[in-house]
Amino acid sequence: MAQQATPVRTARLGRALGPEPTAVSGVVLLLPGGEATSDRRPSPMMAAASVRGLGRRLTRAGRAEGLAAHVVHYRYRGWNGTEAHLARDADWAVAEVVRRYGDVPVCLVGIDMGARAALHAGGHEAVNSVLAIAPWLPEEDVAAPPEPVKQLAGRRVLLVHGTNDERTDPELSFRLAARAKKANRDVCRFEVHSDKHALRQHREEVLALAEDFVMGSLFGRAFSRPVEDALAAPPPLGLRMPLAAGFGRSLRR
Repeated sequence: MAQQATPVRTARLGRALGPEPTAVSGVVLLLPGGEATSDRRPSPMMAAASVRGLGRRLTRAGRAEGLAAHVVHYRYRGWNGTEAHLARDADWAVAEVVRRYGDVPVCLVGIDMGARAALHAGGHEAVNSVLAIAPWLPEEDVAAPPEPVKQLAGRRVLLVHGTNDERTDPELSFRLAARAKKANRDVCRFEVHSDKHALRQHREEVLALAEDFVMGSLFGRAFSRPVEDALAAPPPLGLRMPLAAGFGRSLRR
C-alpha cells in the first residue's frame, strides 16, 4: 500500500473583517501572537480573537476610504529560530494581498510575536507602515545577529509597549526603535505607563492610537498632534512618548 504524503501546510488570510469594500484602496494585515518554539498548528479562532477587536475598529474607521482588514493564519504557532515561520507567513500574506487587490498600500499590525513578524516583513515593497504592539523580541546576544531594521527604511513605524510588561521586555523594543530611527526618521514609539502586556488598563487609548496611525499612514489623514510630535522628535524623546490617559477623545488638533 502506497504511503500517503504528508499534506503541506500553508498560511492563509481570514475573511475580511466587516463588509468588504467594493473597491479596496488599502489593506491592514493583522498578525496575532505566537510562541518562540512550536511545530503545532495555531487555533484559528483563538488567533483571530486576539486581534479581531482592533481589526473591526480599523475597518469601521477606514470603510469610507476602502479599507480591507484580514487576520493572517500562520502555518505554525512558533517562530522556530532561523526558520522564522511567522515572518515568512507575514511576507506571504503581503504578496497574497498584492495578488488579490493589486497595487494598494499595506499596513502590518502585529501583537507580541506577530509584532516581530510585522517588523521583519516590513521590507516588502507593498508595505507602507508597520504597527508593532508589545513586540516579542529576543534577548540581545553577541553571538547572534541583531534584529534587522534596515528593511523599515521608507515606512512609517510605530511601536507601543506597556512599561510593566512582564512577558516582552519594553527596553528591547526601545533599543530596536533607536536602531531603526537611525535608518528611518519615520519611527516613533509610545509607552503606556503602568500597563502590562495585554494593555487592558488603557485599551481605549491604545485602540485610538492604532486608528490614528493606520488611517494617517494608509490614507493620508492628518496625524494627531502626539503622533506628529513623536515622529518628528529626536531620540530618545520620540521613542519614549507617553500615551496620555484619554487619548482619542479628541484625536484631532
